[in-house]
Amino acid sequence: MRVLVTGADGFVGSWLVPHLASSGHSVIAAVLPGETSEEMLHRREHLDSAEGMVELSLDSEESVAAVVEEEFDAVVHLAAIASVSQAGCQPIRAWEINTLGTARLAEPLSQRPGGAKPVFLFASTAEVYGNGPASPRRETDPANPVSAYAASKLAAEVAVMEVHRRTGLPVIVSRSFGHTGPGQAASYVVPAFAKRLLLAKRVGAPAVEVGNLEVVREFLHVKDVVEAYRLLIEGGEPGQIYNVASGIGVTLRDVFLRLAEAAEHHAVPETDASLMRPVDVPYLVGSGAKIEAAVGWKPTIPWEQTLAEVIDAQAN
Repeated sequence: MRVLVTGADGFVGSWLVPHLASSGHSVIAAVLPGETSEEMLHRREHLDSAEGMVELSLDSEESVAAVVEEEFDAVVHLAAIASVSQAGCQPIRAWEINTLGTARLAEPLSQRPGGAKPVFLFASTAEVYGNGPASPRRETDPANPVSAYAASKLAAEVAVMEVHRRTGLPVIVSRSFGHTGPGQAASYVVPAFAKRLLLAKRVGAPAVEVGNLEVVREFLHVKDVVEAYRLLIEGGEPGQIYNVASGIGVTLRDVFLRLAEAAEHHAVPETDASLMRPVDVPYLVGSGAKIEAAVGWKPTIPWEQTLAEVIDAQAN
């Protein structure tokens, strides 16, 4: 299968591209034009297994049209304003990229002349569930987004599912719960904790600033997540939504303590009001029963190992 991966130079994309290639697929890596940050350029070093690389701006119809002309059998659409905090700072931009950009890509794919339409896997987020009961969320549970990021992603789900019903584009939606691993930006909670703990260890600081440690989340390894995406494009049912979830929830306090243990620096967590979200979801854990039944996926890497790998990556 020839697969277009958008956002290939993002965190998940830089793991997905080599995983697809090692699984026998040909990959076209779509990357953000004009990106010169050290972090992004480092991630592009992981894309050498791609058959080709193209530039993609989701806010440009001309850029999207050029990419759509490429030949591929499936799309894994990762490109996005990809964090709650970033979207909160740029809500209009989040709607432009996450919602309109996704629709801008799906619509011409549905109208491609001649041949079969490509499988379109839209990587949404568990954040769309928002506030709800303290039990694992299922795909049939109501969506109740409480951030611009989650709302823009839910709107994109609506958009691509409408394209599916109207045109037959084989759309699959994944809702991934929390995931991390080596290479994730320090704007996300696990690498942020790891970075602060290692800095505190170097300077001998007894405390580390944190936000709300009482919320409950999942922490999948990014390797497990990219495996789920591969299995979904190979065997997922079009028109369906699948949680990518372990069902194992831990508090951020547990995460902090585990990272402190791995860093060998038992600093005291100290609450910083500037690190608290304006609206936070107390419990966000998912059921992976549907995806396991559909394609046989379930996570294999324990969350403790995942956290240890993040500490190791930050330290080196």
